[in-house]
Amino acid sequence: MSAKRPPAPPPELPGFTYLELLGSGGFADVYLYEQQLPRRKVAVKVLLPERMAGGSAEQFTAEANVMAMLSTHPAIVTIYQAGLADDQRPYLVMENCPRPNLQVRYRAAPFSVAEALRVGIQVAAAVETAHRAGILHRDIKPANILVTEYNRPALTDFGIATTTDSADETAGMSIPWSPPEAFGEGSDSGVRTDVYALGATIYTLLAGRSPFEEPGGRNGAADLIQRIESQPVASLERADVPPSLQQALVRAMAKSPAARFDSAVAFARALQRVQIELAHSVTPIDILDDSPEAEEDEDADGELTRVRGIVSIEPTTSPPAGSTRRKATSDSASPFAPAGPGSPFAPAAPDETVLRPSARAGQDSTVRRPRTVEPAADQTVQRGTASAARPAATTADVEHTEPDTDGTAAAPPPANRSRMWLWISLGAAAAVVVAVVLIASMLQPTTPAEPQASDTPSSAPQDPLAGFVPRVADVAGAVSGAEVVFTWSNPDPADGDSYLWYPVTLDGAGSPQRVEDTTVAVPADPSGRTCIEVQLVRENGGAGDAVRGCTP
Repeated sequence: MSAKRPPAPPPELPGFTYLELLGSGGFADVYLYEQQLPRRKVAVKVLLPERMAGGSAEQFTAEANVMAMLSTHPAIVTIYQAGLADDQRPYLVMENCPRPNLQVRYRAAPFSVAEALRVGIQVAAAVETAHRAGILHRDIKPANILVTEYNRPALTDFGIATTTDSADETAGMSIPWSPPEAFGEGSDSGVRTDVYALGATIYTLLAGRSPFEEPGGRNGAADLIQRIESQPVASLERADVPPSLQQALVRAMAKSPAARFDSAVAFARALQRVQIELAHSVTPIDILDDSPEAEEDEDADGELTRVRGIVSIEPTTSPPAGSTRRKATSDSASPFAPAGPGSPFAPAAPDETVLRPSARAGQDSTVRRPRTVEPAADQTVQRGTASAARPAATTADVEHTEPDTDGTAAAPPPANRSRMWLWISLGAAAAVVVAVVLIASMLQPTTPAEPQASDTPSSAPQDPLAGFVPRVADVAGAVSGAEVVFTWSNPDPADGDSYLWYPVTLDGAGSPQRVEDTTVAVPADPSGRTCIEVQLVRENGGAGDAVRGCTP
């Protein structure tokens, strides 16, 4: 945000109530309004009157269209509506992200490795979604990544975005996060340009400064451009940054575009592999893609990537599938046609046995089992055991026997009956042995079994609020001459705690400053109302919500 000019007066918007100024930039002011229906706080970006000429209005309209196309992504700021105010200034009504943006955060303290990886993967998913929609962002940097109420990063400021096939290169740039090709003659933006800026942004969060900024040295525009074009990426001076993460950042910020990751999702997967190496929870990659028939990347990692798109659900699938694509078949029958007995769409009833039709049976005919011949009164019929069931014999399968001298048929040999009695005898003997063993065990006195130690150590319960950083409390200011002394309290003190505070005026938020004590003295604002915002910062880089305090 810039404080070199006074902000323009907020416009009167029907259905909205102006609350305060959030900040000012080179092309627009951002105000906090309260929408009346539905009632909620929103951020309203209004183009400056002097910027309405020279194509800025068309660029503003393009930004509204791009954000409307992409803002359903969880890591892109949501846009609610756009229009013209009564004074003909274009405006955008957007989601209000009240937490400090990533620029304010990294200037206060570097990010932890875990948080930098999580934010990097989530923003990379947003960038990949924009690329698949044919949109290049071209201005990825910490200041353009806001933070929602739910502590999720939200990419914003698509003001200089362009389509991937556009040749327009007249937009500006942010030098510290721009790739070397951005400063050459006939520079050309592409997917790998955004990959570089994304890598430079993650590097910044970990280092607490932009990649080619030298603490205490000359860091003008010309100095930064010379280092970006000629010097290698310096190693992060942090013991907790593994070599795999350093290598991923170096590849993302390679001098040659061809040496970088070929897509934002490939960079995100490299960051996921670092999470796995460090035994961190793996952050999913949310990608919005309306062309599901396109081939997936070769290194797709299963459930680690969630591709949301258009799917075709087969209505006759049982059970219903979640992401089924319709297959082309030569059968033109409608899947909604009634399923007859022979239809391939007829579902099998649960707990029933399906009879397969014989080769001679018609598709819709009922298959009957052949009926056995009724025995004569003086014939003896042997019944097979359950373990040796046979299909009923037909007339062709019956062996002819020679008649005896008395004219009766000869009886078959009693082999089956002998085998049956043998099995019955063996079963009875086994039952007697089992009974004897059971009786002997019951007569013995029972002794309590000694408990055996489990080989599996029980894990201690995890505290789901272990990483929660509380807000400071009781922020109050007291006027003391030309100064205002603000004090606050820490509801949950811990070793290494510090506090980030910055003044808040009509020109926006001032530069953040870090203190160890719970008090600070600031010059009194000439308007008579002095305000600051304070947030608690843990030793590991985690920070609580900012709390505002003002003099009466």
